[in-house]
Amino acid sequence: MEQADEVWVLGGTGRTGARAAAILAERGTRTVLVGRNAARLEAAAAETGATRTLIADDPAAMAAAIRRQRPAVVVNTVGPFSATSKPLAEACLPTTSYVDIANDVTTASTIAGLDEAARRHGRTLVTGAGFGVVGTEAPLTLLCDERPVPTTVRVDSVASFTTPAGTLGQALSDTMIEMFSTKGQRIVNGRFISAPIGSSALPLTLPDGSSVVTGAWPSGDLFAAHRISGAPEIIAATAEVPTGRAGRAALPVARAALRVGGLRRFAARRLAAMQVGERPMPRPNTWGHASAGWSDGRAHDAWLRAGDANDFTARVLAETAFRILNGNATPGAGTPIQLLGLDLVEAAGGEVYLA
Repeated sequence: MEQADEVWVLGGTGRTGARAAAILAERGTRTVLVGRNAARLEAAAAETGATRTLIADDPAAMAAAIRRQRPAVVVNTVGPFSATSKPLAEACLPTTSYVDIANDVTTASTIAGLDEAARRHGRTLVTGAGFGVVGTEAPLTLLCDERPVPTTVRVDSVASFTTPAGTLGQALSDTMIEMFSTKGQRIVNGRFISAPIGSSALPLTLPDGSSVVTGAWPSGDLFAAHRISGAPEIIAATAEVPTGRAGRAALPVARAALRVGGLRRFAARRLAAMQVGERPMPRPNTWGHASAGWSDGRAHDAWLRAGDANDFTARVLAETAFRILNGNATPGAGTPIQLLGLDLVEAAGGEVYLA
């Protein structure tokens, strides 16, 4: 059975999945919410306008359903993406295109490794379809356009978002545990090497005059920056990691503890059940920054500006799926700007410009 006009949203009851599904439904897309809780799926379908729901208890069941029913596009919001992206993307080929919101080096390299197969089958596989990756991929793409290969690149991610009241949830918990249980990375002499999370701290003045401190982390931004610029020296940084001495000292201890299976599962359960209070956006805008230097001494900066980072992510995700569904994406596997173009940012409500 082939569902050639459907977009499946895996994890369709989550905040990002449900919001993206609602945007797609508003545009007349036949949207299917996929998850494990029938009651929550039906409630989310009624709220988002989804066409139907599909129960699948885990990624293996989702992959089997994809192979049987062959939807046009699969949207994956189920973390941790280092575990879910490969089996789900492979299940999509050769009949279905794939999109996720991952932001880690492992997932980015895994999806990019399917480029030849995706091109052969005329499908599009996109990883990092959200503020994570797009937030820095877009300004760096603008910065490198029609310029020689830079010698140094740094990209900085500064998200601002409203936190709704409620439980943190299993998918987000698993993703956070995954991020802080891995080693940091940067690129030196064209090679990925280990670098402490939170290192290379930089006080960054934002275009609105406020300031933050960003530190290195092993994100999909690093992978995208490597592919876009080809620079031999690259740092990807964020305002979301500790950059102070005490915080950075605690990270290796936490990482070692999270490698113990029992402790990792316990931490994930506790984090998923944690109640969080509603918090407003800490700053009016979300910012992505890219800076590059060249061997002749030139240096340039570019910025991406958006509103709430979570809303921007949902809009990027929905716009990516919509363009793929309508044949407006390049076949292959990679990151959003690479495969869909810079105008994706404006379509999702953001702005990208040279400083």
